[in-house]
Amino acid sequence: MKSFVTRSKIPVKEVYGPGDLPADLSERLALPGQYPFTRGVQKTMYRGRLWTMRQYAGFGTAEESNRRYHYLLSQGTMGLSVAFDLPTQLGYDPDHARSKGEVGKVGVSISTLDEMRTLFKGIPLAQVSTSMTINATAPILLAFYTVLAEEQGAKVDELRGTVQNDVLKEYIARGNYIYPPKGALRIITDMFDWCSKNTPKWNPISISGYHIREAGSDAIQELAFTFANAIAYVDSAVKAGLDVDAFAGQLSFFFNVHNDFFEEIAKFRAARRIWARLMKERFGAKDPRSQMLRFHSQTAGSTLTAQQPENNVVRVAVQALASVLGGTQSLHTNSMDEALALPSESAALIALRTQQVIASETQVTQTVDPLAGSYFVESLTATIEDGVWKYLSEIEAKGGTVSCIESGYIQNEILNSAYDDQKRMDSKELEVVGVNVHQETGSSKKIEILKVPAELETRAIERIRSYRAKRSEGRARDALRALSDGAKGEANLMALVHQCVKSECTLGEISDSLRSVFGEYQEYSGF
Repeated sequence: MKSFVTRSKIPVKEVYGPGDLPADLSERLALPGQYPFTRGVQKTMYRGRLWTMRQYAGFGTAEESNRRYHYLLSQGTMGLSVAFDLPTQLGYDPDHARSKGEVGKVGVSISTLDEMRTLFKGIPLAQVSTSMTINATAPILLAFYTVLAEEQGAKVDELRGTVQNDVLKEYIARGNYIYPPKGALRIITDMFDWCSKNTPKWNPISISGYHIREAGSDAIQELAFTFANAIAYVDSAVKAGLDVDAFAGQLSFFFNVHNDFFEEIAKFRAARRIWARLMKERFGAKDPRSQMLRFHSQTAGSTLTAQQPENNVVRVAVQALASVLGGTQSLHTNSMDEALALPSESAALIALRTQQVIASETQVTQTVDPLAGSYFVESLTATIEDGVWKYLSEIEAKGGTVSCIESGYIQNEILNSAYDDQKRMDSKELEVVGVNVHQETGSSKKIEILKVPAELETRAIERIRSYRAKRSEGRARDALRALSDGAKGEANLMALVHQCVKSECTLGEISDSLRSVFGEYQEYSGF
């Protein structure tokens, strides 16, 4: 007889009953907005306010991306989410040799304050919430953003948004890092401190399980390795002398929404409970806001298929519904063509409409945590939580997160999970419609995809050279020297980066100043 398991290989029984409920169910079912927040971080959840509908966008030039942002805002997007190209993520200006062939390809190219001005032209930053998917160069992009907000006349302490700024997961799953862990943690801790004093409504980090899941982890590993990274960040900040309740309320998370519908719902419920316990019991956080897990979610890019891409609309809708039933605060829905290219305008609109249909037509927002008390969901929630705590104990026993990254332990756990998943797909134990079942013969229908013109790179190089030519070289050099000197000492690096941006330094120059002190990270090779 066929065995039934979740994507995380949790055995699934034929039917569930009262005997499957966890012994501590009464604590788990505390009212929404109350510790341990299993049922939601707000008392009224979507009855009071819907999740923020964000659509991740950014490609080519700042002008092109700006047009897409205005279009999405006109169609009902509630917040902006910026994708940056690889040179921007890795701290290289467009005219650097390592930028060749990559400028504007997987996101927008932003290397100067001028380009940030163009990116948000006609968009009042005081009135929008902006998420920026940027990590190693997060302090630079945040400085561009805050300086622009000041120019617009906005109150910086009222700005709302997030920089991803989760460098540890880059070592684990994504590879877009610059500095070794010690230097990276110094920068992040300084950002926590600076943001708590200057931008209290801004999230200085979005601790990301999304890319860990995209790399092949299962749901339990996604939570475990994300929280292991979070523990390292909080530990670093506390050891630097920051009060946990001064910054923990600004920490946010970013999770994947995969295909296993009920497991994903249970994953989010377990995540809130785990984080609440960590903050209260391990770090002694007393402010309820410090104990609340607030997260953005995104449908799973790794589940999108190039075969029969229209099927991706259905996948995204199901995943989005799981995220909403799991209690997300913010959601991005992927476009059906993303297995082929950057999203086209029409595909991005369908993705946004998917969220709007869920919000307006399904009525699932009428009550908070509607699956609470479900024998199956509560059993899954408890099992996932137990699995996460087991991993966290193992990581602690092996010397903590950074040690487990440097030894390759976490990376190998993900690789083994990804390999096992692929074997299950190859054997058709895991069915993927259009790929290993219900395939089409002959040529499939072609869909229009977005293409970034090659001449974009030439124009970007001309712009940055013109930007440098017009500024005061002496002022820029002085700011960069102060930054490298500060990195050797104990000065707050975010404040110094902010001054570099005001002195018209470029992203590559600022990154190089920090490279000269911290060096560059060499990844774990497996040998």
